[in-house]
Amino acid sequence: MAIRTFLVMSALTAMSVGATAAVIGRSMAAPSITEARIATLPRAEQAAWRDYLARSTKQEAQDRAVFQAELKAAGLAAAIIPPSGNSAKSLPLNKPAEWYGSAEARHVADIVVSFQTPAGGWSKNLDLTAHVRKPGEIFAPNNLSAHLSPGDFDTPHDPQWNYMGTLDNDATTSELQYLARVLAAGVDAAAYRTSVLGGVEYMLAAQFPNGGWPQVWPLEGGYHDAITFNDGAVTETLEVLQDVASGKGGFAFVPEQVRQRARASVGKGIETILKTQIRTRSTATVWAQQHDALTLQPVAGRNYEPASQCSSESAAMVQFLMGLREPEPGVVSAVYAAVAWFRKTAIYGVAFERGADGRRRVDAAGAGPIWARYYAIGTDKPIFGDRDQSIHDDVNEISLERRNGYSWYNGAPQAALDAFAEWGKTHPEPKGRK
Repeated sequence: MAIRTFLVMSALTAMSVGATAAVIGRSMAAPSITEARIATLPRAEQAAWRDYLARSTKQEAQDRAVFQAELKAAGLAAAIIPPSGNSAKSLPLNKPAEWYGSAEARHVADIVVSFQTPAGGWSKNLDLTAHVRKPGEIFAPNNLSAHLSPGDFDTPHDPQWNYMGTLDNDATTSELQYLARVLAAGVDAAAYRTSVLGGVEYMLAAQFPNGGWPQVWPLEGGYHDAITFNDGAVTETLEVLQDVASGKGGFAFVPEQVRQRARASVGKGIETILKTQIRTRSTATVWAQQHDALTLQPVAGRNYEPASQCSSESAAMVQFLMGLREPEPGVVSAVYAAVAWFRKTAIYGVAFERGADGRRRVDAAGAGPIWARYYAIGTDKPIFGDRDQSIHDDVNEISLERRNGYSWYNGAPQAALDAFAEWGKTHPEPKGRK
């Protein structure tokens, strides 16, 4: 059952339809997955979630122990911090097939394998072209926000152990796809196969009992524990697991038992996508950037990312759903509902342009369509967050730093609408479904 109407208190308590104000609400921090919260679930669901939380806690302890033993063996008192970079961009996935068998490609693959965490995942923002990980070099670069303040949603519980394994920013999925391409090029390296299997097990272990995925696993708390559609964390994980399940390309060596588990995982993931689609007044709309893992309700991310309907992530979701083979009626209905919402919320005659005083929303005759990144649930009005957790209905009223530093408008839904124009011809809307 899709999510029911969820009027986000933190975003909308002070909002009146049609009014314009500097601040219309405040974001509230997303809750962590805890024993106390699990105890509020229906009794039949509690055991699976307790097991999940216990496995996460145990895995984190094991990961830390492995690294501490390595530090001791290397005679180091503190961890070496690896170079930062763009992990995904340092792992080319669009080279000619033969390139992945080259010495250059294998060198990068060796670096990739060396930075895999004991749990089987990878961190984000790593330079995976610099060097093979050294003894005592930690698995993650400095991923701390440069704008942390007291009570910031992005403050980690342990600044020294942050994003140690994640699906954020294409991490883990990019590494697996890269290694699979190297294997598909005919490189016979047991280390690469072992690494791929470890990464697949990481994704299977990180999946919630209800089918979603967190941003970070083992769990790190706060919004990192939420079902994360942001940056394609869920959909890109599902795409990799689809390739694993089919034994495609470099995943051909994966044992059939693991393929079957991947296939089941994909099915559960799609079910969660359908369950989290937001409903307002009984009408399905789109998705939030992240949804609480236990309640499935939309939750905030970083201070300036309010719980809301998110156009860009929802556009990627629709593209993923349209790419499914033989989609069930529920999937088709979800696509039609999202498409209707995209059409309803398209913005014309407006541009977001850079001027002498930074980027601003301006009137621009003939411009559009564009979409705001966030829309208030229940009113479909664009909303904008700031670093102080305030929520505004006018992007021009937020701080200069946030106006310049975030994608407040985008055109991603148009690409989904263009693809739907063809997809809809062969996938009629199921009757009697909303």
